[in-house]
Amino acid sequence: MAKSKSSSAYVCNECGADFVKWQGQCSECGAWNSLSEVRLGPTPSNRAERFEGYAGAAGSDVQLLSEIDLQALPRFSSGKGEFDRVLGGGFVPGSVVLIGGHPGAGKSTLLLQTMCYLAQQQEALYCTGEESLQQVAMRAQRLGLPTDKLKMLSETSVENLVSTAQKIQPKVMVVDSIQVMHMAEISSAPGSVSQVRESAAYLTRFAKQSGTVLILVGHVTKDGSLAGPKVLEHMIDCSILLEGSHDSRFRTLRGSKNRFGAVNELGVFAMTEQGMKEIHNPSAIFLQRADDVAAGSVVMVVWEGTRPLLVEVQALVDDSHMGNPKRVAVGLEQNRLAMLLAVLHRHGGLLIGDQDVFVNVVGGVKVVETSADLALLLAVVSSFRDRPLGQELIVFGEVGLSGEIRPVPSGQERLREAAKHGFKKAIVPAANVPRESIEGIKIVPVKNLQQALAALDQ
Repeated sequence: MAKSKSSSAYVCNECGADFVKWQGQCSECGAWNSLSEVRLGPTPSNRAERFEGYAGAAGSDVQLLSEIDLQALPRFSSGKGEFDRVLGGGFVPGSVVLIGGHPGAGKSTLLLQTMCYLAQQQEALYCTGEESLQQVAMRAQRLGLPTDKLKMLSETSVENLVSTAQKIQPKVMVVDSIQVMHMAEISSAPGSVSQVRESAAYLTRFAKQSGTVLILVGHVTKDGSLAGPKVLEHMIDCSILLEGSHDSRFRTLRGSKNRFGAVNELGVFAMTEQGMKEIHNPSAIFLQRADDVAAGSVVMVVWEGTRPLLVEVQALVDDSHMGNPKRVAVGLEQNRLAMLLAVLHRHGGLLIGDQDVFVNVVGGVKVVETSADLALLLAVVSSFRDRPLGQELIVFGEVGLSGEIRPVPSGQERLREAAKHGFKKAIVPAANVPRESIEGIKIVPVKNLQQALAALDQ
């Protein structure tokens, strides 16, 4: 075997670009102080490992795209419909799924429930590097899970883990977590950029060549993004984030990348004494409103992945006692709130520049689409005028800088979802009005912000 000298590189944590030496700014994405040293260590010349006994170990033949058999990779269910929804319909053999979340969000609980279910049907291996086997067994006993067929392994060495997996040949394998795994040929400590990058690459090659579904658990940083190099997100097939505050028992599972399904798909769970329970109708949970609706509250319809979701947005406008009024947005984008308030002043005739404005999406849901613009502005107007908007009103629509109300995708499906939950009136963009009327709901089309404000008095 030819000898190879150790080498190092510098990788940008934001975009994954490689550099031969350190520099203050990444020339690819422009981020400052984002380069971290990656020590590759002594690497054998035949680094492209081949795992014997698997179909992908003997090389690949060239095929026509039309001749590829799609039935060779059938999906299989995780046992939870909300999890399958985020995955795009279930697990795909040979896929790599990365699940991140804050400590205590329920990552290990959800995966333990899933693995105990899958172990009843096929070979499953759960590798834990952060907890002892006794701790995992105690959690499984507390949740009342079947434990007779799930194989457990406590290991932090990637080479030993893959060696064990080659003997067992599991169909599904969980690594909890990728930040504690290490490779012997890398000199840096576990959790470093070098170890996380090389360990994930080694495990990914094993999963692709063996057809094993690999689930990696990842830590998150203070801002909620996955810790580790950005290139890690390019290796995997599906990136999922489990979110939820400690004072709420509800958890949201959102997919930010999925090669086998839709992105931004949302699954809702409830943390109970029996583990994570899926919520089949999340709109009913986020709409637990009081009998007397106060001013500044309105319900909007957002589109999450492949289904509509009804959530309540609240606004509070109050006199500011400081020279710089506050603009606070929870669950919405801060900069978009400032832009919409400027549109409200210019095209709506309402001056709120000397007022503190606080907006919040009830239930801890993070809204990233622009269909919440109109609902946000009407909630602000309602709080500013101290006039409730009514219990049976639904609002959605995008607001442009010139004050026009732009249409949003899947408008008819949003209206049907609102009618199903008993809403009687909807203020929507004129281009989203369906050709056929929807029974039980009155649709008020608006083309600009002035018409939307006038519709509140009707």
